[in-house]
Amino acid sequence: MHFDKLIIEFDKAVRTIHGVVAQPRTTPQAKDVSQQVLTDAERKHAAGLMRVNHVGEVCAQALYQAQRLTSSSSEMKKQLTLAAIEEEDHLHWCSQRLQELNSRPSLLNPVWYSGAFALGVIAGLAGDAWSLGFVAETEKQVELHLEAHLESLPKQDLASRAIVDQMRIEEIEHGKMAHDAGAKELPEVIKKTMAVASKVMTKTAYYI
Repeated sequence: MHFDKLIIEFDKAVRTIHGVVAQPRTTPQAKDVSQQVLTDAERKHAAGLMRVNHVGEVCAQALYQAQRLTSSSSEMKKQLTLAAIEEEDHLHWCSQRLQELNSRPSLLNPVWYSGAFALGVIAGLAGDAWSLGFVAETEKQVELHLEAHLESLPKQDLASRAIVDQMRIEEIEHGKMAHDAGAKELPEVIKKTMAVASKVMTKTAYYI
């Protein structure tokens, strides 16, 4: 039984790293994509940002997967599962957009996934309240990244903008879910450490 569970979790990891989603929701659509003509530089920049967003979703899946495995609460497992399903959609949307931009996901996805999974295990073992606090802070930082991307994306890249904006809305909802479920406020030193790690990841994933 434990071996079967291990196989299932390994399969989830492989599918996440490669951006494979079983039944994703329809990708958010811009009102008028007929006018979006990007220069090579703009396309490259948009692809870099969407690659960062894709990595963020890979990490989100790893975090939620690890936190589900270590949680002692059936209710929390249910909430994390629902959030993970939406994050899977985000993963698919970013992967699809990267293809449209003639680009690719980060070559370091296995590394990002492994690191995020380890953090998720640590957060989960600390207890559900701290685990939820980790979710809340993660979603807060992701929200800020997405807002920055909306500022940075080429104005005419309406397709990427529609995806990022919908992701931002749902990340806010995930953070609220964590707060409502009893998330503890993380110590400032942990928040700053998370921010530094996130900055390193985003700077690297933009190019690699």
